[in-house]
Amino acid sequence: MKSNKEVLKYCPNYYSIVNFDFEDGDMISEKLVNIYKSYIFSINIDNSEEIETAIELDRVLTNYIHDYLFRSTLQQEIVTVKVRKDNNIIKSIVDVIIKIFTSYEEYTTRKIYISKWI
Repeated sequence: MKSNKEVLKYCPNYYSIVNFDFEDGDMISEKLVNIYKSYIFSINIDNSEEIETAIELDRVLTNYIHDYLFRSTLQQEIVTVKVRKDNNIIKSIVDVIIKIFTSYEEYTTRKIYISKWI
C-alpha cells in the first residue's frame, strides 16, 4: 500500500484519468485506462527508468482526455499495434502509446490566427 501512494506522487493526474467519463461503447479508452493502472502499479519505484515512463504515460493520457484530435489519432493507431507474446505486453503497449504521442507532438501543428485591428 505504501508503494501505491509513492507511485501516485509521480502520477498527479491519476484520478482525473481514471474518473474521466468516456463515451458509451468506447472500449479503447477503457482499455487504455486499464493499461495505465496496471502499468503504474506494477513499476519498481527504485527504478528511475520505470518512474520516467510512468510520468510520461501520465502526461500522455492526460493529453488523451483533454485533446480530441490526439484521442482520435491514438484510437486509430493503437488498433494496428502488434506485440510479440514473449515480451512484456503492457510495457510494450505503453512504449507504443508514448511513441505515438511523441510523433503526434512533433508533426502536429496548429494554426494560430493573429487578429489585426483595422
